Amino acid sequence: MDAALFAESFGRIVDNVEQIIQGKAEAIRLGIICLVAEGHLLIEDVPGVGKTSLAKALAASLGGKWNRIQFTPDLLPSDVTGVTVFSRATNTFEFRPGGIFANIVLGDEINRASPKTQAAMLEAMEERQVTADATTYVLPSPFMVIATQNPIEHEGTYPLPEAQLDRFLMKVAMGYPVRAAEIEMLDTHGGADPLASVEPVVSTADVEAMIAFARTIHVASSLKGYIIDLATASRRHPALALGMSPRACLSLQRVTRARAAAIGREYVVPDDIKAVARNVLGHRLVLTPEAALAGNSAEAVIEQCLDSVPVPTTRG
Repeated sequence: MDAALFAESFGRIVDNVEQIIQGKAEAIRLGIICLVAEGHLLIEDVPGVGKTSLAKALAASLGGKWNRIQFTPDLLPSDVTGVTVFSRATNTFEFRPGGIFANIVLGDEINRASPKTQAAMLEAMEERQVTADATTYVLPSPFMVIATQNPIEHEGTYPLPEAQLDRFLMKVAMGYPVRAAEIEMLDTHGGADPLASVEPVVSTADVEAMIAFARTIHVASSLKGYIIDLATASRRHPALALGMSPRACLSLQRVTRARAAAIGREYVVPDDIKAVARNVLGHRLVLTPEAALAGNSAEAVIEQCLDSVPVPTTRG
């Protein structure tokens, strides 16, 4: 695969998903970038703006298996990862895979699950495997979790701990569509369910080839230093109790590579880093109690770090 073929495949997925989600091209592109960067996506926004529809349309656009797990307070870890049961037919114990065994896993309202069930996702999301009864089972490839959560309704929810938030490569907010897009939505969704007609436009082999190509995108030494300087600035920022971790630095590099490939480039530029920094870092940074009370936000701190760190030049 080369840059042109990557960009063509990327565009086909975007066009396919845009049949369902109108006026949200940026959110769609970020979701696909997250996929080819080998990460997991957290979609957080108010009810009714298309979080689940985006996840379902993206999953349906990719060849391979996808499952939906509806997270509820009574969901058990074994419902997610699987369970070992005794088979009377074979007189042996057999492992029955849970909903996590798929290429694309839609975790709807993930913050409604108990902490114990949320913890069952950690190994799967980080190591792409599940351990049950001391036996390890490898998950399919490619593998991606697309989780949704509602930040407004807090009754009956369990906030995601920092350790699990850090497992999500990117966080995306949908927002309300513009007027023209909402009118188009009324036309599109006024009759039959458009999701029923979504067909895959790429195969799992295509996605694996895109992932492999994204890994080869060149990141200059000066840009690697720029990422580390951003991390240092965040760790020293007085409004942050927790700055960028080494995993956050690696995540930022992976996403910038995928973004560059999506545009058709074989190298990363500083604008790639700036464009995705909020989505990669916003959910990983923890404000101090004083900063939170003062009304600061992680996104504002990221902007301050981006403004304070010099952008490397060609000469540098």
